[in-house]
Amino acid sequence: MKIALITGGSRGLGRNMAQHLAARGTDIIFAYRTRKDEADSLIDELKPMGRKAVALQLDAGVTGGFDAFTGQVREALQTTWGRDRFDVLINNAGTGLYAPFAETTEAQFDEVMNLHFKGVFFLTQKLLPLIHDGGAILNVSSGLARFSYPGSSAYAAMKGAIDVLTRYQAVELGARRIRVNSIAPGAIATDFGGGRVRDDAHLNAAIASQTPLGRVGLPDDIGGAVAMLVSDEAGWINGQRIELSGGIHA
Repeated sequence: MKIALITGGSRGLGRNMAQHLAARGTDIIFAYRTRKDEADSLIDELKPMGRKAVALQLDAGVTGGFDAFTGQVREALQTTWGRDRFDVLINNAGTGLYAPFAETTEAQFDEVMNLHFKGVFFLTQKLLPLIHDGGAILNVSSGLARFSYPGSSAYAAMKGAIDVLTRYQAVELGARRIRVNSIAPGAIATDFGGGRVRDDAHLNAAIASQTPLGRVGLPDDIGGAVAMLVSDEAGWINGQRIELSGGIHA
C-alpha cells in the first residue's frame, strides 16, 4: 500500500488527483490552505473506498512553516500508518495571476514566485528524508510554459522554472531511484483563477476551438493521468515534462 502527499489537495485538480489515487489503492496525506470544510469532505469521500486520509494545513508559499509541516507529516505517518516514509509527493498547490507584464507589481511577482517555485523547491527539500527510495515526485507545471498568452508572464515563468528544476531533481535524486516528472495541464474547467475557464462561456469556447480534441480539459483528464504517472507501470518515465492539454497549439 502506497501513501501519496498532495499539496493543494482539498479542491480542484488536487482533489481529483486524490480521488483517482485512492481508487487505485493509495492512501492520502493532503495539504489545504484555508478551507477545512473542503478538506473534511474529501476525507469523508475517500472513506467508502477503504482508504485512509489525513488533512494538514499549509500555506505552500510561506517557507517559514515548512519545518512544522514536515513534523506534522512525520507524526501523521507514525500515528495513522505506523510508518516513517511516504511514497509519492505531488507539488500541486497554486493560484493564478492574470496581469500584463508592464503592470505586474513586485508584490505580485513575489507571491507567485514564493508559491509556484520557491515553495516547491524548499518544501520538496524538507520532505526528501520522508520519501521512500524508489518513490516518485510529480511537479505541476502549465501549458503556459510552452505557449504564450498575454497576462501570464510571471506565472508562466515560474512554471518554466519548475520544468527545469524537475530535470535537475531527476538527475540528482536518481541515486535514490526517486523519479521526478512534471505535468503541464492546459486550460481545465475548475475553480482555478476564479473559475474563468469553467464559467466564461466565451473563453471556454475559444479554447475548445483551438484544441484538437474539441473541448477544454476536465479534472478527470488530469487526475487519471497523474495516477498513472506515479504508478509502478510508469516506472521508466523520469525527468520528463508531460503535456496534458488535449493537443492545444500542438
